[in-house]
Amino acid sequence: MAFILQAHSASSKSQTADLHVRHEEKLKELKETLANSGEDQLQQLVMVDAMQRLGVAYYFQEEIDAILEKQYTRSLAYNDNDDGNHQLLEASLRFRLLRQQGFPVTPDAEACNQIKNNEKLKSGLIAGDEDIKGLVELCEASHLGFHGEETLDEAGKLSRQLLTAWVPNNLKDHRAALASHTLEHPYHKSLTRFMAKNFLNNFQGQEKWVCSLRELANLEFNMVESIIRNEILQVSRWWKELGLTKELKFVRDQPIKWYTWPMASLVDPRLSDERFELTKAISLVYIIDDIFDVHGTLDELIHFTAAVARWDTDTNDELPNYMKTCFKALNEITNDISESVYEKHGWNPIETLRESWARLCKAFLVEAEWFRRGQLPNSEDYLKNGIISSGVPAVLTHAFFILGQDMTKETIDLFNNINLPSIVSSTATILRLWDDFGSAMDEEQNGYDGSYVQCYMEEHPGSSVEEAQAYVIRKISDEWKYLNQECFSCNPFSESFTQLALNVSRMVPMMYDYNAHHRLPSLEENMKSLLLDSFLSKGITHG
Repeated sequence: MAFILQAHSASSKSQTADLHVRHEEKLKELKETLANSGEDQLQQLVMVDAMQRLGVAYYFQEEIDAILEKQYTRSLAYNDNDDGNHQLLEASLRFRLLRQQGFPVTPDAEACNQIKNNEKLKSGLIAGDEDIKGLVELCEASHLGFHGEETLDEAGKLSRQLLTAWVPNNLKDHRAALASHTLEHPYHKSLTRFMAKNFLNNFQGQEKWVCSLRELANLEFNMVESIIRNEILQVSRWWKELGLTKELKFVRDQPIKWYTWPMASLVDPRLSDERFELTKAISLVYIIDDIFDVHGTLDELIHFTAAVARWDTDTNDELPNYMKTCFKALNEITNDISESVYEKHGWNPIETLRESWARLCKAFLVEAEWFRRGQLPNSEDYLKNGIISSGVPAVLTHAFFILGQDMTKETIDLFNNINLPSIVSSTATILRLWDDFGSAMDEEQNGYDGSYVQCYMEEHPGSSVEEAQAYVIRKISDEWKYLNQECFSCNPFSESFTQLALNVSRMVPMMYDYNAHHRLPSLEENMKSLLLDSFLSKGITHG
């Protein structure tokens, strides 16, 4: 509870004490409810789902693990003795919760076939509450698919078709909002940080646990809002003191926007220091990207890349002053992060972090040479290099050490290997393809840049932009399946790191959905909702 008390330090002591008491009361009530949830299997699943959607599940992880272990045993019993009588809602929800927790479950073929063989549903006769909720849960479950799970793909596609057809004719039905939200923002591909309040607004019930959970969620929201405000002030002070934009006037000046990446991806309130440190690394990715894209000459970029590769701060006389300033900041921040990791976790990652920056600059240079010389690579070469130039490998390498969990020689070697861990490469591929999709009208920059869409159209003469974009969407969907398989099967990384990779992928569409005014309306709207005011809108988009 120390982080909660700290977050409310500006409140009076009596108010803080009251919050503490109420928070502890609700935690105790809900822990008891979970422990004594009896044999109502569906209610157990609904409770776990609600806690996860509201962002408070980390308080109850031990109880949730016990429930899901029993549910997994139940799912095995169904596979051995399936009488076909269990409901679509329960089977779909159980599958989703178990898979996202890493249990080795396969899609329930019987549940999927229920929808495929149900002539009433297929004809559009959706009436009962169970019909809607079952279709919604099947739709949600389908987003956790692996490659080769065609039955789940088909059932998910059909559930989306049925819900899409049902909603416009039933707008007055309270369930239409639930169905519409699921179609537009499936839980697996959305961010809990931004979706929790919407879920709470529609989370109803007369049961005592529902009321307790609603109150706990509201207390959590207040605490999280206070933490985020404090972190924004901390990031803003750091950025101002760093002073890079005084000499590098051409670079983006958006520390709040950059902070939203770790804010939305590392959601545990206790990870405040980790969010701050990761923001520093992310900021430098954007700054160096601007140097390569919009300002540096090709000759300067070659020298800068060589300087980062040898990492020698004393022999950089060939660099212009603005590059010396950037490299100085890069060196200081990398050293600071390395020292912090060593103090907390006993491992000095300096060489691995330096190498991540060297790889990033080399990838930036490859792109600069391609496009400034008018050379368009084939799509495979472009994407292979683009995975590195996305900045994701550098950022996730920093995040791995900053989190400091499950650090072994074996896991560290994965980041030193020329072949990236799949969890990193899939996340990077999703970001690169979304970035190139065609809607990223980024900050009115007029630099050198290319896109996967361009490369695809060059390789397929006569293809339209729409056809190329449709192909990109399919590739993104395929990459999500690879990411699902990596995250929900055995992997050598911690739960925190795995969730970070997933959340970065979930964040991508919001961070590259620029409108005609070079703004990020979806991100702005979500941040305003999160903090109940509009003081962030300028900082998110224009610094």
